[in-house]
Amino acid sequence: MEYLEPVSSTARTAFPKRLLGAATFRIPIYEEVEHDKGATGQAAGVVGLVAAAAAIGGLELGPGGLVAGILGAYLGWALWSATCYLVGAQLFEGTADWGELLRTIGFAQAPGILLVLQLLPGVGTVFYFLVLLWMIGTVLVAIRQALDFSTGRALATALAGFVPYVLARTVIELVLNITPTILP
Repeated sequence: MEYLEPVSSTARTAFPKRLLGAATFRIPIYEEVEHDKGATGQAAGVVGLVAAAAAIGGLELGPGGLVAGILGAYLGWALWSATCYLVGAQLFEGTADWGELLRTIGFAQAPGILLVLQLLPGVGTVFYFLVLLWMIGTVLVAIRQALDFSTGRALATALAGFVPYVLARTVIELVLNITPTILP
């Protein structure tokens, strides 16, 4: 599998392989995305795919749920990345800029494409929580790789960044008259 190998500064892995690599915790993919300034659009694409999958999986929320899901996904992505940058780079002295975190955290959301499985009767909630746990793991790897520090510092940084994300998403859902959901 070519995405397992370290990637040179001139080589660029195809988008589907980046998605799979990010979802399967492949460190070289996170390093490649971190340093590829052209991958910001792809990271935004991943966030959009996840937002769409979550919206389809949560169809019972209606049209407001779709709007809240998309707004929450993009605002949350930017806010979480910015907070992780501030905490990780300033407090824990990690070595990354906001764009590097934006790209790695965007790609780390790749497992969220499976949130569409929430539609499955009887097991949708189970799939939702399994995908959520999987995404927590990929986000930790993304933060650790972007900031070049320990998993413990990545966990502390992720937790600090998650609080503003949850607050922003809750405000969006309240404005759109949707019962707030704490989890993405």
